[in-house]
Amino acid sequence: MSDPELIAPDYQLLSFLLGRETYALDVLSVQGVERMTEITSIPRMPDFVEGVIDLRGQIVPIIDLRKRFGLPASAPDKATRIIIIEFERKQVGLIVDSVYEVIRIDRKDVKKMTAIGSLPIDSDFLIGVAKHKDKLVIVLNIEKVFTAEEKSTLGIRFGGQQKNGE
Repeated sequence: MSDPELIAPDYQLLSFLLGRETYALDVLSVQGVERMTEITSIPRMPDFVEGVIDLRGQIVPIIDLRKRFGLPASAPDKATRIIIIEFERKQVGLIVDSVYEVIRIDRKDVKKMTAIGSLPIDSDFLIGVAKHKDKLVIVLNIEKVFTAEEKSTLGIRFGGQQKNGE
Protein backbone atom coordinates (compact mmCIF):
# COMPACT_ATOMS: atom_id res chain seq x y z
CA MET A 1 0.00 0.00 0.00
CA SER A 2 1.38 3.44 -0.90
CA ASP A 3 1.83 6.26 1.59
CA PRO A 4 -0.93 8.81 0.74
CA GLU A 5 1.43 11.69 1.57
CA LEU A 6 3.73 10.62 -1.24
CA ILE A 7 1.04 10.60 -3.92
CA ALA A 8 -1.70 13.01 -2.87
CA PRO A 9 -0.90 16.69 -3.52
CA ASP A 10 -3.70 17.81 -1.18
CA TYR A 11 -4.64 17.25 2.41
CA GLN A 12 -8.28 16.30 2.72
CA LEU A 13 -9.27 17.57 6.16
CA LEU A 14 -12.27 17.83 8.45
CA SER A 15 -12.39 21.40 9.74
CA PHE A 16 -13.85 22.36 13.12
CA LEU A 17 -13.93 25.20 15.63
CA LEU A 18 -12.43 25.50 19.08
CA GLY A 19 -13.21 28.95 20.36
CA ARG A 20 -12.62 31.37 17.48
CA GLU A 21 -9.95 29.26 15.80
CA THR A 22 -10.40 26.84 12.93
CA TYR A 23 -8.62 23.51 13.25
CA ALA A 24 -8.52 20.55 10.92
CA LEU A 25 -7.48 16.92 10.93
CA ASP A 26 -7.01 14.26 8.29
CA VAL A 27 -10.36 12.80 7.19
CA LEU A 28 -8.77 9.36 6.94
CA SER A 29 -8.61 9.25 10.74
CA VAL A 30 -12.28 10.33 11.15
CA GLN A 31 -14.78 7.55 11.80
CA GLY A 32 -17.79 9.81 12.26
CA VAL A 33 -19.27 12.93 13.83
CA GLU A 34 -21.79 12.59 16.66
CA ARG A 35 -24.04 15.03 18.47
CA MET A 36 -23.12 15.71 22.08
CA THR A 37 -24.46 12.98 24.33
CA GLU A 38 -24.32 11.99 27.98
CA ILE A 39 -20.77 11.14 29.01
CA THR A 40 -20.03 8.79 31.91
CA SER A 41 -17.19 10.13 34.08
CA ILE A 42 -14.33 7.82 35.01
CA PRO A 43 -12.40 8.62 38.20
CA ARG A 44 -8.67 9.40 38.21
CA MET A 45 -8.42 10.23 34.52
CA PRO A 46 -6.44 13.20 33.20
CA ASP A 47 -8.54 16.39 33.40
CA PHE A 48 -9.05 16.53 29.62
CA VAL A 49 -10.65 13.05 29.58
CA GLU A 50 -14.35 13.74 30.08
CA GLY A 51 -15.23 10.06 30.40
CA VAL A 52 -16.70 7.45 28.08
CA ILE A 53 -19.73 6.89 25.88
CA ASP A 54 -21.31 3.76 24.49
CA LEU A 55 -21.12 4.16 20.72
CA ARG A 56 -23.00 1.35 19.01
CA GLY A 57 -21.76 -1.20 21.55
CA GLN A 58 -18.19 0.12 21.83
CA ILE A 59 -16.93 1.99 24.90
CA VAL A 60 -15.19 5.11 23.55
CA PRO A 61 -13.09 7.54 25.65
CA ILE A 62 -14.07 11.18 25.16
CA ILE A 63 -11.44 13.93 25.12
CA ASP A 64 -12.26 17.63 25.52
CA LEU A 65 -9.90 19.29 23.03
CA ARG A 66 -10.42 22.68 24.67
CA LYS A 67 -9.01 21.31 27.93
CA ARG A 68 -6.26 19.38 26.13
CA PHE A 69 -5.08 22.59 24.46
CA GLY A 70 -5.40 24.72 27.61
CA LEU A 71 -8.30 26.78 26.29
CA PRO A 72 -11.06 28.16 28.55
CA ALA A 73 -13.93 25.77 29.21
CA SER A 74 -17.19 26.20 27.33
CA ALA A 75 -20.60 24.73 28.05
CA PRO A 76 -21.82 22.39 25.32
CA ASP A 77 -24.55 23.78 23.06
CA LYS A 78 -26.52 22.57 20.05
CA ALA A 79 -23.48 23.01 17.77
CA THR A 80 -21.10 20.98 19.99
CA ARG A 81 -19.98 17.74 18.34
CA ILE A 82 -17.89 14.69 19.13
CA ILE A 83 -15.54 13.75 16.31
CA ILE A 84 -14.88 10.01 16.46
CA ILE A 85 -11.38 9.23 15.28
CA GLU A 86 -9.39 6.07 14.95
CA PHE A 87 -6.27 6.62 16.97
CA GLU A 88 -3.66 3.88 17.11
CA ARG A 89 -6.33 1.30 16.18
CA LYS A 90 -8.70 2.51 18.90
CA GLN A 91 -11.70 4.81 18.71
CA VAL A 92 -11.48 8.09 20.61
CA GLY A 93 -14.01 10.92 20.67
CA LEU A 94 -12.92 14.57 20.51
CA ILE A 95 -15.31 17.23 21.81
CA VAL A 96 -15.23 20.33 19.58
CA ASP A 97 -17.35 23.49 19.51
CA SER A 98 -18.67 22.79 16.02
CA VAL A 99 -17.77 20.97 12.82
CA TYR A 100 -17.48 22.91 9.56
CA GLU A 101 -16.79 20.91 6.46
CA VAL A 102 -14.32 18.73 4.64
CA ILE A 103 -11.72 20.93 2.98
CA ARG A 104 -8.80 20.40 0.62
CA ILE A 105 -5.54 22.20 1.19
CA ASP A 106 -2.50 21.83 -1.04
CA ARG A 107 0.35 20.32 0.98
CA LYS A 108 2.76 22.99 -0.23
CA ASP A 109 0.52 25.69 1.28
CA VAL A 110 0.77 24.25 4.81
CA LYS A 111 3.50 26.12 6.68
CA LYS A 112 5.28 24.51 9.61
CA MET A 113 5.46 26.77 12.66
CA THR A 114 8.31 26.46 15.10
CA ALA A 115 8.24 29.98 16.57
CA ILE A 116 6.24 33.18 16.71
CA GLY A 117 8.84 35.91 16.76
CA SER A 118 11.39 34.78 19.32
CA LEU A 119 8.92 32.57 21.23
CA PRO A 120 9.29 28.86 20.43
CA ILE A 121 6.13 26.85 19.82
CA ASP A 122 5.62 23.32 21.10
CA SER A 123 4.52 22.34 17.63
CA ASP A 124 4.99 18.57 17.47
CA PHE A 125 1.21 18.12 17.33
CA LEU A 126 0.87 20.56 14.42
CA ILE A 127 1.37 19.69 10.79
CA GLY A 128 1.24 23.43 10.20
CA VAL A 129 -0.95 26.40 9.42
CA ALA A 130 -2.59 27.15 6.08
CA LYS A 131 -4.95 29.71 4.62
CA HIS A 132 -8.37 28.54 3.46
CA LYS A 133 -11.16 30.91 2.42
CA ASP A 134 -9.36 33.91 3.94
CA LYS A 135 -8.97 32.18 7.33
CA LEU A 136 -5.99 30.49 8.90
CA VAL A 137 -6.53 26.80 9.61
CA ILE A 138 -4.43 24.99 12.20
CA VAL A 139 -3.75 21.50 10.83
CA LEU A 140 -3.33 18.91 13.59
CA ASN A 141 -1.22 15.79 13.62
CA ILE A 142 -3.62 13.73 15.73
CA GLU A 143 -0.96 11.09 16.38
CA LYS A 144 1.03 13.65 18.36
CA VAL A 145 -1.72 15.50 20.25
CA PHE A 146 -1.16 13.17 23.21
CA THR A 147 2.07 12.38 25.07
CA ALA A 148 3.33 8.80 25.26
CA GLU A 149 2.11 8.61 28.87
CA GLU A 150 -1.36 9.86 27.89
CA LYS A 151 -1.53 7.36 25.02
CA SER A 152 -0.59 4.61 27.43
CA THR A 153 -3.24 5.72 29.93
CA LEU A 154 -5.91 5.79 27.23
CA GLY A 155 -4.75 2.45 25.81
CA ILE A 156 -4.61 0.67 29.14
CA ARG A 157 -7.91 1.97 30.41
CA PHE A 158 -9.80 1.88 27.12
CA GLY A 159 -8.05 -0.85 25.14
CA GLY A 160 -11.34 -2.21 23.86
CA GLN A 161 -12.65 -5.73 24.02
CA GLN A 162 -10.12 -8.45 23.52
CA LYS A 163 -10.93 -11.34 21.26
CA ASN A 164 -9.61 -14.89 21.43
CA GLY A 165 -6.93 -14.18 24.01
CA GLU A 166 -5.37 -11.21 22.21
